[in-house]
Amino acid sequence: MRHSTGLAVLGVILFFTAAGCFSPRGDSAPMHTYQLSPEGWSTEARPAAGSGPVLLVYPPQAEPGFDTPRMAYLKRRYEVEYYATSQWADAPARLFSPLLVYGLSRSGAWRAVIPLPSSVRGDYRLDSYGFAVRQEFFQRPSRVRVTVQMQLVELKESRIVGARTFEAAENAPSEDAYGGVTAANRAAEAMLGQVVSWAEGCVRHPPECNR
Repeated sequence: MRHSTGLAVLGVILFFTAAGCFSPRGDSAPMHTYQLSPEGWSTEARPAAGSGPVLLVYPPQAEPGFDTPRMAYLKRRYEVEYYATSQWADAPARLFSPLLVYGLSRSGAWRAVIPLPSSVRGDYRLDSYGFAVRQEFFQRPSRVRVTVQMQLVELKESRIVGARTFEAAENAPSEDAYGGVTAANRAAEAMLGQVVSWAEGCVRHPPECNR
């Protein structure tokens, strides 16, 4: 009888232990969700004020490992890790897309800046590859690096006018996810400025586009 009672108690302990392993997420730490939205930049594109060509913009394609809302960081090179309770509102490449359209549209270099897909016929197309946002803990303070590869195509002759890799990095004000978010927004703003100036230069001064 005593042996049976011991087995029963052990069964109850194992049951509650298993239940704890499969407890719902409500018992864990809350998830924090952040936006990529630099100050002074909007996700609502404004009509371009210029009288130049029409630019079509493909949504940026993410670098492998970064096509996810999960917030990525590196403690050593080549190894991507993710915060457990912090995430972006969407994959950073998709958050960057409307910012890119807005920045280009307000430059004044284009008659219109149209996000693809669209039925509008354009004069140029801007392709973006390898977009990534990563917080690097290789040093103190940690740094957030934003990278993307751009290619501008003249559509009438299907000619690549220019191609360039852009990168911006900012120190994080704190060694956590929120510090990374703050630095990521500053870096994204700096890189947007570089891209807008480059694309405008490719149209107005083509020989200097790849310098």
